[in-house]
Amino acid sequence: MIRATRVQGRHHWNDAAADSVVLDFDDRHRRRMAMTGTRGLEFLLDLEQAVALRGGDALVLEDGRLIEVVAAPEPLTEIRGSDPQHLVRIAWHLGNRHLPTQIMAKALRIRRDHVIEAMVKGLGARVIEIEAPFDPEGGAYADAGHAHGQSHAAHDHHHHDDRHHARHCDHAHHDGHFHAHDHE
Repeated sequence: MIRATRVQGRHHWNDAAADSVVLDFDDRHRRRMAMTGTRGLEFLLDLEQAVALRGGDALVLEDGRLIEVVAAPEPLTEIRGSDPQHLVRIAWHLGNRHLPTQIMAKALRIRRDHVIEAMVKGLGARVIEIEAPFDPEGGAYADAGHAHGQSHAAHDHHHHDDRHHARHCDHAHHDGHFHAHDHE
């Protein structure tokens, strides 16, 4: 099976794509995976390390052909504030909870989560359910080796015991619940 071993970032390729793959946000963070393009081309994604692919990137096959990455629409919540300062305040709360967030000119987008939706409504935001491609920010801890960012949390919850976590945590977890603790 032919392999895709490199990624060309969006806006860094001009040749016609031999095929395309339509992937949601989770499926766009891979290192190795068998794939079939929309026109039937079968190939093995075989990168040296996991990469966060973005819509518009191209996977480079061993023979030089390109496979375009298309970001699939998925259920999202679009959050709108009353003005830019209000939106920045809401963005701060989302970032404090390490939520993957897509920043738009006049809105924020997150994956649907009723707990977070209730929180931002409580902050005065307008919440709109949409279906759209999800392309969140990579964050300050993104892998510097890949120019357009990868999503990594600021700290890894799996390497702390519960007592450490209880003393140092005030944010949501990826399962949608959040909690607060007094800091020492």
